[in-house]
Amino acid sequence: MPTKKAANKKSAKIPAKKDAAKDLSSLFEDGLKDLYWAEKALVKALPKMEKNASDAKLKKAIGNHLEQTRNHVTRLEACFNALGKKAQAKKCDAMQGLLDEGKSIMEETEAGSVRDAGIIAASQKVEHYEIASYGTLAAFAKVLGHKAALQELLKTLNEEKKCDELLTGIADTNLNTKAM
Repeated sequence: MPTKKAANKKSAKIPAKKDAAKDLSSLFEDGLKDLYWAEKALVKALPKMEKNASDAKLKKAIGNHLEQTRNHVTRLEACFNALGKKAQAKKCDAMQGLLDEGKSIMEETEAGSVRDAGIIAASQKVEHYEIASYGTLAAFAKVLGHKAALQELLKTLNEEKKCDELLTGIADTNLNTKAM
């Protein structure tokens, strides 16, 4: 049986930072800053992924998503504008980790179908993170009554879901089988 002291260490509360969000509005703004950084980082990462892909459909999908991602950056700027705030990026540790993993996958796979399968896997992890993030921020925007931001977030959420479906389709159309 654990001692009382050991039990207290496990349940110790994490103290909030000085600039910690104090309400949903602050949490929403922090989320926007995270996503703004994430989308800008993707604008830099996607061309490398496109260059390393060999499948024509995958290359095209990545190139098209790069254009969408640039629009996502613009939409996030519109969200900040709708709140009367200057667009500001805050490093997103989650996206940094996903991008690092994607780079690692490319370094650890031979060019061709194996690397393509790895690029799709890494890309879908990014898409799932974005789907979760945009969905959460859309829910916050709805509760906070930020209708303009909500519309922008929902547009991007829909595009992220379609990209994820497209990547699944590319992987399922013999690409994964070729990588065997």
